[in-house]
Amino acid sequence: MMHHEDTAAVDQDTRTGWEWARTDDWQPPSELDTGIPHTARMYDYYLGGKDNFEADRKAAQAAIAAYPALPLLARTNRQFLGRAVEFAAGRGIRQFIDIGTGIPTVGSTSEVAQRVAPDARVVYVDNDPIVATHARALLAGHPVGHTSVIEADLRDPESILRHPALGAAIDLSQPVALMLVAVLHFIRDEEGAQQIVSTLREVLAPGSALILSHGSPDFASRESAAEGTRIYRSASAPLVLRPRADVEPFFGDFEFVGPGLVQLPLWRPTAGHLRTAELPEGWQDVSAYAGVALKP
Repeated sequence: MMHHEDTAAVDQDTRTGWEWARTDDWQPPSELDTGIPHTARMYDYYLGGKDNFEADRKAAQAAIAAYPALPLLARTNRQFLGRAVEFAAGRGIRQFIDIGTGIPTVGSTSEVAQRVAPDARVVYVDNDPIVATHARALLAGHPVGHTSVIEADLRDPESILRHPALGAAIDLSQPVALMLVAVLHFIRDEEGAQQIVSTLREVLAPGSALILSHGSPDFASRESAAEGTRIYRSASAPLVLRPRADVEPFFGDFEFVGPGLVQLPLWRPTAGHLRTAELPEGWQDVSAYAGVALKP
């Protein structure tokens, strides 16, 4: 796979005092089963968030006991998202489709993209009602039409592409940043993971970007990887850790930007985030890959 070198960057700190819409008396939707650990809410716990329930916390704590680097993985993944969005916006991309967005938090796609380019349009896609509830509460502070939320499942990419809200916000004849950040490792091979991504890639215009991160067993002990996989069997989606050789094909014939597909903390650790010399202790244990590639 080719590497597309590009020096475009936005040297702007993405950390802010952004406050997400939340009320102390918020109640979960009646259809939400809070007794089953959900991957998005477990991830929220890793980040230190409050939008999780007892079942989520217990599963997350068990996962951390098996793999202590999980909170660090979550933080570095959020930082990668910010750097990648800055890169795409710096190239002139003004449309973002963020699938599997998770619980909204500081450093979200819309926050970063619209700081770089106030006219950027973002569509969030997630299959968890709690995500949709919080994300829609946020929309009150956004320009009308610039941020949308779709409740849909990555396992049915056609339903995402056909959704009226996506069609109203995104012009697929123009470049788009498709974001699959820390979500594909919840899709099994037998569910058609590669075909799902291929379906989404095919509709993108030339100049579009695929922003992707994925959990991997390549940097963790065999015991930690096995235990983490076991714990997620009781969650809303299984954990499918893939080696590098199985992650790279998700990019198809898109051309990687430097440094290519690398261990998560090493993807351009600059621009107001971590710099290479300041990577946190234990970063070598972050067992995930990250990359950004462009459609020729």
